Amino acid sequence: MCGAELKFLPEGVQRVAAALQDSGHAQLPRMLEDAARTAQQAADALGIAVGQIAKSIIFRRVADDAAVLVVTSGDRRVDEHKVTALVGPVGRADAAFVKARTGFTIGGVAPLAHATPSVTLIDQELFRFAEIWAAAGHPHGVFPLTPQDLQRLTGAPVADVVVATA
Repeated sequence: MCGAELKFLPEGVQRVAAALQDSGHAQLPRMLEDAARTAQQAADALGIAVGQIAKSIIFRRVADDAAVLVVTSGDRRVDEHKVTALVGPVGRADAAFVKARTGFTIGGVAPLAHATPSVTLIDQELFRFAEIWAAAGHPHGVFPLTPQDLQRLTGAPVADVVVATA
């Protein structure tokens, strides 16, 4: 992309595309025909395993009202107790909080280019895959990357943040 194409994308996707370009990430966002508000919808639209979807879960940290972003594998569930052990007590974040802190609506929260800085954790389970896909700032927007790219782009630590699987 040379930049002119970006003006036709939704504002959130433009922010993500600019952040990806600025970081030298070769893969820019693409728009899906149908909304991919859930990991399963995104996986179905892309023809990949649901675990390859890097879903963004936002919590509200109690101590300072900061947004806590947990980027987890689409086939896993975040363990709130594990997150609390790493960042302090957290609670659920409503749609207004998510939009205010990240600049994105639920179902399109990208792991980068947030309106305000978020405390970010990356689920170690994402490293099971060579390629993952993340939301790009809109329910129709996604972009591919590797788990290593995600860590480089966000600067976030990798941690065990999910409910144990049997």
